[in-house]
Amino acid sequence: MADETEKLDWTNIDPKLRTMIMVGLALGMLMACLDSTIVSTSLKTIAEDLGGMELYAWVFTAYMLCETVMIPIAGKLSDHYGRKPLLIFGTVIFMVGSVLAGLSGSMMELIVFRGMQGIGGGILVPVATAAVADLYSPQARGRMQGILGAIFGVGSAIGPLIGGYLTDAISWHWCFFINIPIGIAVLLLTMKKFPAVNADTLHKIDYRGIGVLAVFLADLLLMFTWGGDKYAWLSTEIITMALVAAVLLALFIFVERKVDDPVIKPSLFKNHTIVYCAITMLIFGIAMMGTMAYMSIFLQTVLGYTATESGLIQIAMVAGMMIASMSSGVLMVRTGSKIWLVSGAVITAAGMLLMSTLHGGSGIYEILAYLFIMGVGLGCMMSVLMTVTQNAADLGEMGMTTSMVNLFRSIGSTVATGLFATFIASSFSGGLANVLPEEIWAIYPHNTQILNYLTDPTLLPYVGDIISTYGSSICYAFAIGSVIMLFTLIFIPKMKNDRGVKEIHRKTKAAEIEAK
Repeated sequence: MADETEKLDWTNIDPKLRTMIMVGLALGMLMACLDSTIVSTSLKTIAEDLGGMELYAWVFTAYMLCETVMIPIAGKLSDHYGRKPLLIFGTVIFMVGSVLAGLSGSMMELIVFRGMQGIGGGILVPVATAAVADLYSPQARGRMQGILGAIFGVGSAIGPLIGGYLTDAISWHWCFFINIPIGIAVLLLTMKKFPAVNADTLHKIDYRGIGVLAVFLADLLLMFTWGGDKYAWLSTEIITMALVAAVLLALFIFVERKVDDPVIKPSLFKNHTIVYCAITMLIFGIAMMGTMAYMSIFLQTVLGYTATESGLIQIAMVAGMMIASMSSGVLMVRTGSKIWLVSGAVITAAGMLLMSTLHGGSGIYEILAYLFIMGVGLGCMMSVLMTVTQNAADLGEMGMTTSMVNLFRSIGSTVATGLFATFIASSFSGGLANVLPEEIWAIYPHNTQILNYLTDPTLLPYVGDIISTYGSSICYAFAIGSVIMLFTLIFIPKMKNDRGVKEIHRKTKAAEIEAK
């Protein structure tokens, strides 16, 4: 092992120490991703227990909002002060938030503590992905990003399943208490000496940039959360929020150009490869989270599966993601990135298009096959995109660059719910007009709220048609999602091919042969 006074990096770290740290990072990633979805199947029980059903959605929104806002801040700070302090701080914040969330006595308390969890998660995700570049050489990063990518998919997808099981078997409190042993393991595995980053000089924190960015992201995400649901897209409220977002974005760019050490350097956007990766990751986030959220609803509402059963079915997508993510991460060093990114975009789009053909009579094997195909497509892209980003970034800006791409994925994941809801609402409203008589149409809502009245005697003769129409509307959203996914093909061909990772691999192999 390197001497304690020696600065560790991927060139001299002991393999056993590196493996131990990597396991800790993986557990941290798992914990953060798990909690982004673990409450989805237990929220109804929680709301009934604590009261405050009107605050139902905020238990999920508070986490995603705080996580997204924290991602770019944590990435930048980790470049200045090292990954280890941020990782430990994020883990502790996450654990404290988990304990308090589990002990909550009201919905408002739970929402506040979910926000605390989100802050911790917003630190863990970018720090874990950025640390891969500190631990591994450029040609090995793809393999490790593949593992983290698989863990991201697993954590996000099995969250609803674990949440439902814990709620039914023990109590909803354990949806949060489960993080304590995982957090302790993360701390034990990462407490030892950590690879250093270029953090030798004292840096001024860009408080103004952080503040403006936080408010901008909060406004943007709330706009997409409320748009098409709480407020119409062309309502005064949403238009005002859009104008505020535009002003805040302009102010952020102005501030970042004036400070010496901005939280996100404007020059970063001159690196076209990083910009194209960020845009592609945004679309990736929309496709993944939109599919996961509404496939679960389709399985339960249209096909009649339970929440637990729908969680089990979606493991098919996780399996596809795991296989493709790890395979692409290992093989891209020989093949380059573009073949995986192009194939991933096409396969994902094909999977979503196939899912758009589902209906009330679809069989389980058909559903599993389509979800698996979707997962393979996403898995081909996720780890490769992160590796391309890191190999195009400067070492001293690895955290900031990695967090920016993670930020775009997080924004995409948050936007997905509102975007898909808009597509579904538009199709559903038109479909209802075709299946309901005018006198029924005049009485009940013309949107998804009508699903709350299916037990009304007046609607009973039309329940089958209403549910079928709703299923068709979800499938319509999947079809549009497949088209959106294909837009990534505009940007992928313009990315530079991993800054010569294939050449690095060739030279490394040649050096090994010469040494022998």
